[in-house]
Amino acid sequence: MMTDHSPVSIFEPARLGPITLRNRVIRAATFEGRTPRSLVTDDLIDFHRRPAAGGVGMTTIAYLAVAPEGRTDRGQIWMRPEAVPGLQELTEAIHDEGAAVSAQIGHAGPVANARSNRAPALSASTRFGPTGRIHAASSDDLTRIVAAHADAARFAVESGFDAVELHFGHNYLASSFLSPRLNKRTDDYGGSLENRARLTRECARAVRDAVGGRIAITAKLNMDDGVPGGFWVDEAIQVAQWLEADGSLDALALTMGSSLLNPMYLFKGDAPIRDFAEAMPQPIRTGVKAVGKYFIKEYPYEPLFMLEEARQIRAAVDMPLILLGGVTDNAGMNRALDEGFQFVAMARALLREPDLVNRLQAQADATSLCIHCNKCMPTIYTGSRCVLAAAK
Repeated sequence: MMTDHSPVSIFEPARLGPITLRNRVIRAATFEGRTPRSLVTDDLIDFHRRPAAGGVGMTTIAYLAVAPEGRTDRGQIWMRPEAVPGLQELTEAIHDEGAAVSAQIGHAGPVANARSNRAPALSASTRFGPTGRIHAASSDDLTRIVAAHADAARFAVESGFDAVELHFGHNYLASSFLSPRLNKRTDDYGGSLENRARLTRECARAVRDAVGGRIAITAKLNMDDGVPGGFWVDEAIQVAQWLEADGSLDALALTMGSSLLNPMYLFKGDAPIRDFAEAMPQPIRTGVKAVGKYFIKEYPYEPLFMLEEARQIRAAVDMPLILLGGVTDNAGMNRALDEGFQFVAMARALLREPDLVNRLQAQADATSLCIHCNKCMPTIYTGSRCVLAAAK
């Protein structure tokens, strides 16, 4: 899968596997909090219609679980026949605005809310989490979940999606298997990196076998868990090389951090602990106020904050790569392309300004109004939004 690294423009059409995007800007998956009954709502459609009208090449629906116990919250959509009619309405609305649309699919594993889902949370190995005991996935669980990824991809095709993004990051299920810290198994899915990467590769192959070349297939892969003893960039390089050799993906989106163990590592910027606490029910609210500073750490923000590690992946593979993290202006996007990345992804900046891409295309010196306060993060279960924009 060789890639042409010749100079290109961020705003020109670009191929992604079997599809063509109108430009190289992707709206990254961020949970919308707009599906209280695990089905598409008009509010969800409007949420994605706005950045589509605002110029993105593709928007990503998050998060579409492959199984009911794989949701981080009971309100999330899980891929099943009942969800298809609403998803068809959603994809049609995005297409009407000229953008493509991707379905982020995966299994939350240890990040799943066992209490809300009324089902055990699963991980590579047994541990305890915020909502109780997390169970080690059995071989039967893994067989079922791999098949569920294939089924979810088929539902995505039926629903009119142009692409699927497989969630292999943030210590969700596949990422928990990749992590030496979380994976203490002694079977074929534990120990060596080859074994720890087995589930990731099986899911990707199953999706490719299920949909062939009908839609694009991307994956979100951690470069760094951000915790001692976790998955690190040297292992990420090898996993990326294996995924490329397998031929199961059309592009790889690079990410970092652990929703389970270190959530702010992905975002950088302010850590709004009090806002997180106020969004929680009691007694969790009091607990977050008391000890949140030990879990919700703060990291300084800088533009293109994932670039240094992403360069190491770029040097090791030829497949198309999507750069995420601190992409907010033309200078950053052009630098990404100059460094050999084929696409860029935005999230928080588009919460503040859904029409940012159109503005960047019209004004060479334009930049995002997002100040990386991260006050949007505690809103994810009540409707993800920029609280500063909402306060206008």
